[in-house]
Amino acid sequence: MKSVYFDNAATTAMRDEVIEVMSDVMKNNYGNASSSYSLGRLSKSIIETSRKTIAKLLNASPGEIIFTSSGTEADNLVLRSAVRDLGVKHIITSKIEHHAVLHTVNELEREYDVQITYLDLDSNGAIDFDQLGALLKTTGKVLVSLMHVNNEIGNILDIKRIGDLCKTYDALFHTDAVQSVGHYNIDLQEINVDFLAASAHKFHGPKGVGFAFIRKNSGLKPLIFGGEQERGLRAGTESVHNIAGLGKAMSMSYNNLESEVEYVQNLKSYFVSKLKKAIPDIEFNGLSEDLEKSTYTLLNVRLPIDLNKSAMFLFQLDLKGIACSRGSACQSGSNQKSHVLTEILNDDQLDKPSVRFSLSVFNTKQEIDYVVGVLKRLTT
Repeated sequence: MKSVYFDNAATTAMRDEVIEVMSDVMKNNYGNASSSYSLGRLSKSIIETSRKTIAKLLNASPGEIIFTSSGTEADNLVLRSAVRDLGVKHIITSKIEHHAVLHTVNELEREYDVQITYLDLDSNGAIDFDQLGALLKTTGKVLVSLMHVNNEIGNILDIKRIGDLCKTYDALFHTDAVQSVGHYNIDLQEINVDFLAASAHKFHGPKGVGFAFIRKNSGLKPLIFGGEQERGLRAGTESVHNIAGLGKAMSMSYNNLESEVEYVQNLKSYFVSKLKKAIPDIEFNGLSEDLEKSTYTLLNVRLPIDLNKSAMFLFQLDLKGIACSRGSACQSGSNQKSHVLTEILNDDQLDKPSVRFSLSVFNTKQEIDYVVGVLKRLTT
């Protein structure tokens, strides 16, 4: 059976070079980075080298990069501390954010009686900028939390425009950039972002490590206590090999960015054209068909299949060796429909199977041909 991995928005394969760096660190640099002897100082040096690498790639200061276990932890650190420690009384977000944001703001509403406002969305999942501007005119400490690239439908948000709006009205801006860091150039001196979350395993790095960008002098305080690691913002012995892997993966992603974007973008364009030819009634969710307004790595398609056939569709693809998903991997074990698609599709559209295919530099046109052939057989 052929095996095709088209779920890179869920996680990516690590690059060989990343594995080599991590293996070397695990074998030779196992000292505790908080220790004062040479083995510990070497581990600390590895951590700080990765921090400087990331900061340089994002045009930030090394002290603004705080290592975490994941993008989810980074989102929680920012949102919870903003309410608890910075006096935020009103959070503006959308209902198609990752659950790392949605579940957190729901808890903050319950625990701290924070006002939560969800922006209106059009049928493609795009926000209403005029509504956001009007909301930002309200009094009180406001934080806007909107993701840069949607993990299910691929829509790209103009975070420069959002940041400028927030700056105009003295609001804080947090963006979950888990799907964009390592895939897009982000200049944090040009974009008015106060807080950003990222995760290594989305750009061919290891699982279990991510980082938060926290603008200097923000006043943010830790959620995890017990030590002075990470500028006092994240206690716990650092995972040196994971941090080294994160730095290496991010460096390689940006060193190869231009050629890899071109390669994957050509794959996506090819995929769209082949799908339209093979399945004329296919539809694309959100803006995922648009090569300018959606990420080059992702397609979310709605297939012309009746309700009776749709229930086992992903299982049938799995039997053919095709790894893909209907939405976020964090909820793939649930029988609930995608919360993102539920917000933008009507009931008839939701009855049809929607599938997310996400690509990487390790995919090929031959794999696309195989997947399109399977989809055509299953839809006829």
